[in-house]
Amino acid sequence: MSSDTFGPLGVPASLVAVLNERGITSPTPIQKATLPDSLAGRDVLGRGRTGSGKTYAFLLPIVARLSGGRRTPKRPRALVLAPTRELAVQIDEALQPLAAAAGLNSRTIFGGVGQNPQVTALRKGVDVIVACPGRLEDLIGQGHVSLDSIEVTVLDEADHMADLGFLPAVRRLLDRTPKSGQRMLFSATLDKAVQTLVARYLHRAVIHEADSAQSPVAAMDHHILHVTKDAHREVLLDLAAAPGRTVIFTRTKYRAKSLTRKLNGAGVPAVELHGNLSQNARTRMMDAFHSGEVATLVATDIAARGIHVDDVALVVHADPPAEHKAYLHRSGRTARAGASGTVVTLMTDEQRRDVHDLMRKAGIRPTTTVAKAGHPVLQALAPGERTFPGGRIAKAPQAPGSDSRNAGGGHRDNGGRGRGRSGSGRTGAQSPSGSRGGKPARSGNNRGAKPANGGARAGQRRGQNGRASGGAASFSARLGRD
Repeated sequence: MSSDTFGPLGVPASLVAVLNERGITSPTPIQKATLPDSLAGRDVLGRGRTGSGKTYAFLLPIVARLSGGRRTPKRPRALVLAPTRELAVQIDEALQPLAAAAGLNSRTIFGGVGQNPQVTALRKGVDVIVACPGRLEDLIGQGHVSLDSIEVTVLDEADHMADLGFLPAVRRLLDRTPKSGQRMLFSATLDKAVQTLVARYLHRAVIHEADSAQSPVAAMDHHILHVTKDAHREVLLDLAAAPGRTVIFTRTKYRAKSLTRKLNGAGVPAVELHGNLSQNARTRMMDAFHSGEVATLVATDIAARGIHVDDVALVVHADPPAEHKAYLHRSGRTARAGASGTVVTLMTDEQRRDVHDLMRKAGIRPTTTVAKAGHPVLQALAPGERTFPGGRIAKAPQAPGSDSRNAGGGHRDNGGRGRGRSGSGRTGAQSPSGSRGGKPARSGNNRGAKPANGGARAGQRRGQNGRASGGAASFSARLGRD
């Protein structure tokens, strides 16, 4: 058996079969590094960039360890702590087929929804809970759950826990778990706050770092579009109107809501994700984005780590983030699972110093272009036809302009590494086979190979389903109902 498969790492054959059914046959570097130790029951500290495969790195040892055990009411056997509801849901979705193969069950625990279904499940007995700290502490306080039988504890996105101020609650919860249990901590960065948790709760931990602490994804292109304030909206609309799945980040909840409204009003179906939404609304928004019913998601930073969709082709920083860790986490929504992706930051004159400082701290050398509406670089970054209210179609120029420059040095001839790539062709000009408009078959690891999420969705978004004036706005109103 090849060393590039899961079996030699110690993963049970029944779980390998589940992974194979899901098209997961080769372990990622973080999985290959940590699984032998985590499956052996050791405490593990794993650092890997966003999208590196950390979820299966801790789910596989959890399921392997709990197999054959007996569940007890109100006393789960494994705990996974996550910073956001969206991330908790997606961890549980990845866990369920593995758990089913081992005769285990799981339950998400988070706020924003009624607690009764969670309480009922806990009373019946749950093997693994995937929880956000706040609601879990509430249920413990009410006597609905105890952590004294936890055999494995996982803290996912530990650095984000610190960023969001969850560490006091995390410490209180970890103090309730048995010291003899196995503990695993996974994080994209290992800052001082994370190291404090490691020192206090991990015993003789094995440390694995799958990549450099600041390494960007190799197949991710970073671009800055230097725009005037007047051109900002039209450039953003141009990028969002191209076929393919796009995530746009803003600084505030108000901006996310306002921008979503403007995109829908211009005929580009979009949904929003931010802290002011109820859990039901958040679920509907993400369901629409996951299914491909809507291909543009506008989100705030708090959602950056909860969006795990493998075929996001473009990330746009409509508002540059405040610090470099947020930039890396936002950008990590694309180029996931071995695929490539494009990251675009819109920068006005007033933001130049802050953005350049941000890129330096993030270890990024972006390609910078002075751009405005209709600039050829927009087509290079997001190939395909743009459609507008009333069904009019605009075809952008086919080759990038000549005023691109590398902010870190010489010019990089990669303007065409947008969402219309095929194979290794990464020149600025796009051939018809590279257009995102119809999502044709692409070679290599490109996301276009997913027919269910490809041309049909792009056509649905840009063709018959929402380019009539008012269609997108009415869709957004329907989706936003509580």
